Amino acid sequence: MPDSSKSAVVTSALPYANGEIHLGHIASTYLPADIFTRFSRLSGIKAYHICATDDFGTPILIMAEKDKKSPEEYVALWNRRDHEDFSSLGISFDFFYKTSSKENVEFVQYVFKKLRENGHIYDQNVIQFYCTFDDKFLPDRYVIGKCPYCGAENQYSDLCEKCGRVPDQILEPKCAICGRPPVKKESRHHFFRLSSFGQRLKEWLSTNQNLQPEVRNYVINWINEGLQDWDITRDLSWGVPIPETKGKVFYGWFDNHLCYISSLVKFVSDNGGNGKKVWNESDVYHFIGKDIVYHHYLFLPAMRLGIDSEYKLPDCIPTRGHLMLQNQKISKSRNWYIGLRDFTSAFNPDYLRFYIASVVTYSQDDLNFDFDAFYARINNELIANVGNFVNRALSFTQKSFGGRVPEPAGIDDSLGKELAAAVDEAGALLSCNEIDKALKRILKYSSYMNQYFQASAPWANNDTANTTLYVSLNAVRSLAILLEPYVPFSCEKIWSQLKLGGSVHEQTWESAKEISAVAPGHELDRVEPIFRKIEAKEIEQWKNKLGKP
Repeated sequence: MPDSSKSAVVTSALPYANGEIHLGHIASTYLPADIFTRFSRLSGIKAYHICATDDFGTPILIMAEKDKKSPEEYVALWNRRDHEDFSSLGISFDFFYKTSSKENVEFVQYVFKKLRENGHIYDQNVIQFYCTFDDKFLPDRYVIGKCPYCGAENQYSDLCEKCGRVPDQILEPKCAICGRPPVKKESRHHFFRLSSFGQRLKEWLSTNQNLQPEVRNYVINWINEGLQDWDITRDLSWGVPIPETKGKVFYGWFDNHLCYISSLVKFVSDNGGNGKKVWNESDVYHFIGKDIVYHHYLFLPAMRLGIDSEYKLPDCIPTRGHLMLQNQKISKSRNWYIGLRDFTSAFNPDYLRFYIASVVTYSQDDLNFDFDAFYARINNELIANVGNFVNRALSFTQKSFGGRVPEPAGIDDSLGKELAAAVDEAGALLSCNEIDKALKRILKYSSYMNQYFQASAPWANNDTANTTLYVSLNAVRSLAILLEPYVPFSCEKIWSQLKLGGSVHEQTWESAKEISAVAPGHELDRVEPIFRKIEAKEIEQWKNKLGKP
């Protein structure tokens, strides 16, 4: 179990402020981080879940221009929208901020100055595309042309979306703004000496046993192959301005992960605390997808080492694979994706949380959202298992005991032992980020109680009915606590129907072991089914929407 004497800082990789949140975003990062944070809070840990929108970069400039908005207006819109979408799924951020904030800009500039003072920054001339018509240097996303590998037209110079390769040199380059061919021009850039941190990074990776071995090993292989120094300059107007460097801003990956720190410091400081102290005295977790391993395992720790570890390196970087949709890669351009807001408007958000949690492994293996599997898991596991037991226990008490908890005659010790084992084993798995395995253990306990209820048959055995209902109602309470990290909206409804004080979110994990917490004579509130079964026709309608404009 986590050490409740410590606090935890949990960060989720920053969503880019350039489009709606879809199911693919949720699976690897935000839901696992939220489940872990909720469990940490139940375990008595002061957990801070921090996130922000990533506001800078060329794509945002291009889209803001297309929408006839200033970059500031454009990212403010998506910051609000993203936070609303996350909230619709119950993602419980303590603070959701933005990389364009005054606090982050100042912190990024501070880090740069300190890195420069410590000898980790140098200047070098680079050759890059320049549009004489628009009078500006063209970063990768401002240059389009033909892929040298597969010949696909109209591809960005940093990635061919058809073959997936990164072109060494785009063919027939054109400015993405005006369509004219650019020229090549020299520009002075700042570089971070990433190559000088190889040995220190290897030591950190080798000694941090909280990192996933398979990720650690191939990052060490990258280091052994030799790290390249990192160009941290972009000739743009939209970004964190580089001190004493006119017309240039920092590359987005230089500033965005520093927003984890600046946002936490602001949140804690605004609430009367010392943010730097909280960061350095907490266990720090960075939840990410496998596509940004390089940045989080190399750039991020090297920069913190470069400022004399003024802010501690992460204790753990939970890294997971991507989400496929119906066994195909998610693609907005092909309309092969599902917007989070659309989904949570059509289905109970806990259904999505439950399904994703049941399939997301603690590995870099890709997972798949399959509508038929979603339909089966919700109806056959969440509803037929958990929902069935909860509803039977509450409804039978309402019908046969006037909604009052009966007095038990005597409780078998094995019932308490089974509950305690479920709490301990699921807790141990959750503390190790084995989210799917912990859920399976909780469902195993729910199945056990379903079988107990059925075998005890309180409708036919008056002598033992009191004890059966008493034990079952207390088990319902325990399940509400154990499942709170997974299906928080539904667990609050269960807590309300049990008519227990406060909120399920305020309980402690260990208290789920209490088999006598709901006392005899306690009166339940109005009882009604917690879940609604999904109809097959709903699933077919959603499948038919995919791939159609």
